Amino acid sequence: MIQKNNLVVNDIFLNISHALDHFMMLIFAKAAFDASKYFDVNYDQFIIFGTFGFILFGGMAPVAAFLADKFSRSLLMVIYHFGLGCTAICAGLSSTVNQLAISIGFLGIFASIYHPVGITMLLKSNKKIGFRLGINGVFGNMGVAAAPLVTGALLTFGNWKICFIYPGIICLIYGLLFLRALKPLPEATQPDSAAYGTRKLAPNWPLALGALVITTVSGGFIFGSMTFFIPRYLEISMGNVSTSVFVTGLFASLVYGVASFSQIAVGWLIDRFSPKYILFYMGVGQCVFIYLASIHNNISLFFIMIMAMCFVFGQIPITDTIISRYVPDLWRAKVLSLKFLLNLSVGALVLPIASLLLQSGFLISELFFMMSAIGILIIISAVILPNQRKAERIDLNT
Repeated sequence: MIQKNNLVVNDIFLNISHALDHFMMLIFAKAAFDASKYFDVNYDQFIIFGTFGFILFGGMAPVAAFLADKFSRSLLMVIYHFGLGCTAICAGLSSTVNQLAISIGFLGIFASIYHPVGITMLLKSNKKIGFRLGINGVFGNMGVAAAPLVTGALLTFGNWKICFIYPGIICLIYGLLFLRALKPLPEATQPDSAAYGTRKLAPNWPLALGALVITTVSGGFIFGSMTFFIPRYLEISMGNVSTSVFVTGLFASLVYGVASFSQIAVGWLIDRFSPKYILFYMGVGQCVFIYLASIHNNISLFFIMIMAMCFVFGQIPITDTIISRYVPDLWRAKVLSLKFLLNLSVGALVLPIASLLLQSGFLISELFFMMSAIGILIIISAVILPNQRKAERIDLNT
């Protein structure tokens, strides 16, 4: 895959790509308010125009996994970078709301490539997988953190259009670097089916994957809501601190940036303890701190929000590690694609649901209260998840 057959180099390229993925998809979250004024559309109604992109972000994941297995994972990752760049520039050049919605839709299509393909490439080596998934998650969340900060800065000195155009150019430049790092010929994507356990799933896999479905659906809604609405929620609820879009964007970035390191800690714990108990505590933490975020404001809200996001982000490497321990490499891209189809598609439902609730008179703080209740489902999934013995793990037998 990468020119130097080195695990660290491989991870660095995939990690940066993960950061770009979340960064590009969340530009709209911070730029939506400015764009809604430009198009003279109420914000509560305008956010629904991003739904198409967020649905395709998850919905096209199985297609990306199929194409990667049929052709080449590396090839798909090259297409991913150039696709992100071109569609983001098109979004910035949009002159109508429909053009913007279509551009964000195509942005979602190309963004859907990373998770089923890039994560599968990362899981190809099972060495310290929990820790490496944690690092990868930090990069992804740094993309989440950078989105409101960079977008807020660009809004301060320009408008919503350059918020898409400038990052789009960066994606094209990085795509060239990624392309140069590839081997002249892509490596085979199919694993050796003769290897021990490559076609056999681990014992109790139906129960484990059932628990993951519950976690994926509930966690996807919470993650989508938190990453989309925190920048706007801080603008509304930190008025005594600052009314500047740049400053509130900075606070949102700090929330995401500080909380992202929880994934490293959780990844370290996963390599040493049962994911069942770690997932349980992640669910409890989400219920408690998201609820507290719904009833606080100003500086106290800022610190509570950091804790809430620590538990939201901390959940992410758990599900991918469980997949690596129950599902062999031969099927991982497909299983991961279905996971992200569920996760990101449910996350996309946040926009139309929130739009309807806000238009009906609900406050954003009440949306956070609803999210804290949804966190109970994560606790339930942890109870269902089997306590897997080390000898039953797929990642130790392939």
